[in-house]
Amino acid sequence: MFHTIAYNGTREENYELVIQQLRALIEGESSFIANLANASALLNQFLEQINWVGFYLTENDELVLGPFQGLPACVRIPFGKGVCGTAAENRKTIIVPDVHLFPGHIACDAASQSEIVVPMVKDGNVIGVLDIDSPVKNRFDETDQKYLEKFVDVIVATL
Repeated sequence: MFHTIAYNGTREENYELVIQQLRALIEGESSFIANLANASALLNQFLEQINWVGFYLTENDELVLGPFQGLPACVRIPFGKGVCGTAAENRKTIIVPDVHLFPGHIACDAASQSEIVVPMVKDGNVIGVLDIDSPVKNRFDETDQKYLEKFVDVIVATL
């Protein structure tokens, strides 16, 4: 059974709690899409100062929109294009303090000012990315990166 937990600790403690909630949400569920849907809803509830959170899934050499929370988004992003495609191609998390300064940024929502993208890698293959946008510049930092990578690891482990 899933229960909402109050997030009133340190940022690190709160991230650990949301990862525990994710484990409870996906335990015993075999549908990857359902798990991604609940994961995006959980992060949308947990994270402050965000305007979009969701997943893009790999199909051939591009990312295709998956479960998300927020305004309608770009449907297909080629590997190597924009923040999501670059993170997927390089297999590394990218934090962008100001999206307007990122070469080739793909603006799906004009309100977005900063972004973090965490690749999901299974057996050496990029299966998708977690993408989070904020209407605030410099919203994401190394703490977000560390715990969002752990969050993604929990999801990837279900495959």
